[in-house]
Amino acid sequence: MGIAQSTYTRFEQNEADDAITLATLRKAAGALDCTLVYALVPNRPLEDTVRERARQVADRRLGRVHHTMRLEDQAMTPDDLALERERLVDDILRNDMRRLWDDA
Repeated sequence: MGIAQSTYTRFEQNEADDAITLATLRKAAGALDCTLVYALVPNRPLEDTVRERARQVADRRLGRVHHTMRLEDQAMTPDDLALERERLVDDILRNDMRRLWDDA
């Protein structure tokens, strides 16, 4: 790579310590005639992540409504609440997905 052994050793130590920078990796890649590829790889399918976020949004919306309904002695049963949650999740995914992470 055309660098001193001490520099190379420092690169390796920084990598082991999770302290290496993208700039350093880019230089190393260039010296090795390589392309640096930096990627975030999901741990689960994107569909699962999106549906889970929609559930969180639905829970927040339902929580406010359900609280008010309880105060008025009109609370939903747990089964009805679960059905409404899934209906709301489907509605969010169908009609409101662009704003899914607006308040994340």
